[in-house]
Amino acid sequence: MKRRDGSSGRTAIPGTGGFFLFLLPFLLALFPPQAVASGGIPGDLTSLSLEELMEIEVVYAASRYEQDVHEAPSSVTIVGADEIRRFGYRTLADLLAGVGGFYTSYDRIYTYLGTRGFSRPGDYNTRFLLQVDGHRLNDEVYGQAFIGTEFPLDLDVIDRVEIIRGPSSSIYGTNALFGVVNVVTKKGRDLDGVRLSGRAASFGTRGTGVAFGKEHPSGMEIFLSGGYAESDGQDLYYAEFDDPATNDGVAEDSDRDASKSAYARFAYKGITLQGFYGWRKKGIPTAPWEVTFNDPRTVAVDARGYVELLHTRNLGRGIAIDGDVSYNWYGYDGDYAYEYDSEDEGGLIATLSSDYARGEWLRGGLSLSAPAAGRHHLVVGSTYRHDFRLHQKYFDEETVYLDDERTSWSWALYALDEIRVVEGLLMNIGVRHDRYETFGGTTHPRLALIWDPLEATTLKLLYGSAFRAPNVFELYYTDEDGGEPTQKANLDLDPEIVRTYELVVEQDLGTRIQGSVSMFHTEATDLIGIETDPDDGLLVFRNLDETHSTGFEVGFRGSLRKGCSSRLSYTYQESEDSRTGETLTNSPKHLAKLGVLVPVLGERLSAGFELRYTGDRKTPQGGTAEGYFLGNLTLASRLLGGRLELSASAYNLFDQEYFDPGSEEHVQNLIEQDGRSFGVKASIGW
Repeated sequence: MKRRDGSSGRTAIPGTGGFFLFLLPFLLALFPPQAVASGGIPGDLTSLSLEELMEIEVVYAASRYEQDVHEAPSSVTIVGADEIRRFGYRTLADLLAGVGGFYTSYDRIYTYLGTRGFSRPGDYNTRFLLQVDGHRLNDEVYGQAFIGTEFPLDLDVIDRVEIIRGPSSSIYGTNALFGVVNVVTKKGRDLDGVRLSGRAASFGTRGTGVAFGKEHPSGMEIFLSGGYAESDGQDLYYAEFDDPATNDGVAEDSDRDASKSAYARFAYKGITLQGFYGWRKKGIPTAPWEVTFNDPRTVAVDARGYVELLHTRNLGRGIAIDGDVSYNWYGYDGDYAYEYDSEDEGGLIATLSSDYARGEWLRGGLSLSAPAAGRHHLVVGSTYRHDFRLHQKYFDEETVYLDDERTSWSWALYALDEIRVVEGLLMNIGVRHDRYETFGGTTHPRLALIWDPLEATTLKLLYGSAFRAPNVFELYYTDEDGGEPTQKANLDLDPEIVRTYELVVEQDLGTRIQGSVSMFHTEATDLIGIETDPDDGLLVFRNLDETHSTGFEVGFRGSLRKGCSSRLSYTYQESEDSRTGETLTNSPKHLAKLGVLVPVLGERLSAGFELRYTGDRKTPQGGTAEGYFLGNLTLASRLLGGRLELSASAYNLFDQEYFDPGSEEHVQNLIEQDGRSFGVKASIGW
């Protein structure tokens, strides 16, 4: 359910920034394509082990061009396809939960991401930017980033995931407050044929996928994939509803989950056409927003898709021009079962209310990357977005409470300069100005000093600011047309602002082990929250909160011998409301992660073991979600020269009972998570 209001519910012409989108086709015509790798993103990393990946680690998303992770102006983690397979990750959320400093929570509808002590229950991941091959996935209605089963790609399609910590609005604009997650997909040459996969798991879970990839000698490359997954879910008990009138607290047949996805990519001599469509339908067993408990009609359906055309032109001497234009679509349909007393009908009446949201938008961008004066690496660019359909509707069988449709636009200019001051000392400066129809302009810088005092030591001193634009839901949602309103719109919302100061020390401990220490301080202002207006008793979104977070992260990773590797991290953080001094909700002080990959029979069999600790967390209702340890074990096998892959996994291996905080819309203070479960997977290629 998309509403965060606690209620029973949930035109303009583009500005001058449209010039950049208008100019794009002409620039593409002036600079005909040449054979270069699109976006400069490295490919063919699918089969690399952690040890091999450490030797050649490069990152694209930190600065929009390839650079060594040690020279990136942020703290970066890269997770490759080999780790995804050997650790048995099922979703992007599984992968991110294993990364140092990150944690997830799940309310049986969506999975939420947190880092550095910040993860408001039910905030839809609006303060993280999620990308696929550099393409923004956060939608234009709610600003949501999908990371659970709602993530619209099968993990088999992923070549690597780049996790960029800290604010990145200086190059990416809105949503990039606490981090950027860039999912890099496989290319046709990585697969070089057809691969079929099938999986089965506990709770009646099953899925299948197919992929085809090929690179023609002419340079034409193609990659196609599709997948489907389904889960019967569980019958779940909630003590808050333990009454004969509500099935003694047992939600039956309400935890179902079904998803499907399709992805396609065609590339030829610097021109790439790509896109995907993802759809997920999820039952809602927790009865939020006072819906009828144990009614399987209460469901949420999300769909996301895009088609994008990219062009990369290499002019020689390290100069490259990139252009892209895309059509994007997002849809949400929520059905919510309610019961109410009717004197006319003489008893309880069952009704079905519906949320409806649709977003359609065009986006275009241009960027130039070039070395200059022997010491500089410049990136300059512009983006333009036109939302030509932003439609929210809430209605039941008798009344339309909301029917709001509008358009909007935004544009941005940005510039980055990596300056090699002297040997071993880099300065990275970036700034971006965004202009929105709704609230005007906002400008955000980034500054990084990167110093190698010794051959095996790197120090990074980082500063950055970022913003989150108020989304369409926060600005315009109201049910004042329904007779008895509960919420009103607020067109005067300002963007949220985050500023982060960070010191990172990266140290090679011999040839096989790398260590890092990061100390950070984050300040957030004008955070958007909902409150009741005392003048009229209506709920309204306003810029309410200020928070700060201070802490440190320590991490090690390395390899003892080929195929055997490990990673270890610990994070301490204190996150508080700056006005009251109270600890933030869903904010653990302690996080610890251990991951080990061990070859048992070489390539034929390996074991992947993870152990994660998440500390105590405060709930919105004033309770505590106690800390817990979670262990996962996967046995993975490669046979027939890698053509046949088999795996078996045990999740929550020690059957730990643990809970995530509920949100304000839940009756439950705590929401119990899955106990021990099992899964098997097989794939074959030719």
